[in-house]
Amino acid sequence: MNRLDKKIALVTGGSSGIGLATAQRFVEEGAYVFITGRRQSALEAAVKTVGRNVTAVQADTSKSGDLDALYKTIEQEKGRLDILFANAGGGTLLPLGAITEEHFDSTFGVNVKGVLFTVQKALPLMSAGGSIILNASTTSVKGVPSFSVYSATKAALRSFARSWTLDLKGRGIRVNAVSPGVVPTPGYDLLGLTAEQVQGFVDAQVAGIPLGRVGTPDEIAKAVVFLASDDSSFVNGIELFVDGGMAQI
Repeated sequence: MNRLDKKIALVTGGSSGIGLATAQRFVEEGAYVFITGRRQSALEAAVKTVGRNVTAVQADTSKSGDLDALYKTIEQEKGRLDILFANAGGGTLLPLGAITEEHFDSTFGVNVKGVLFTVQKALPLMSAGGSIILNASTTSVKGVPSFSVYSATKAALRSFARSWTLDLKGRGIRVNAVSPGVVPTPGYDLLGLTAEQVQGFVDAQVAGIPLGRVGTPDEIAKAVVFLASDDSSFVNGIELFVDGGMAQI
């Protein structure tokens, strides 16, 4: 069952974690996928993992020039874009009182500015009836200690999805957000914690998840495939929580 047959997709931050799992699912569903990442070695490893129908483009989505080069490559190689999963992002833990301008600027630069211009610069290539999915987070609605800046960026993405749904209604392009719960990925290594502290953080979060466990990147990827495909043809402007019920209680 190829729900994305002959579709052209872009997954930013596609070299590991949720992005890589989604790229794999997209290809399995019949799409050709472009993935981005900042580290060439990780991109090369990701291409081997996906195995076929994938092109890696080294790019920092917070940099306008990198985005221009990315979309020039897509235009030259495929001429259009049907699906965009704006997944690149991340953050570190800092409590109020210790937040710096550098921390704020770097987090908002990737998670908000980067997503904004990733989407805006994609529009000339986006097909009518295309699908844009923003990777938000349960932190958009739930407080997490020392994570206020990251959480604010994810709330911004939820707001983007609502407004862009209206901006793009004339083109029939759907915009939705997916909000993962606790899903351990290599990105957790960037939180600024030791391996033991990361495990302690994850273990503590499990207590608040009705299903009693954390999620996997592939579980998020399957939800993104739904939002990218015609299975969700009448789904627009939503925030789909994939969190084991964590944000629903």
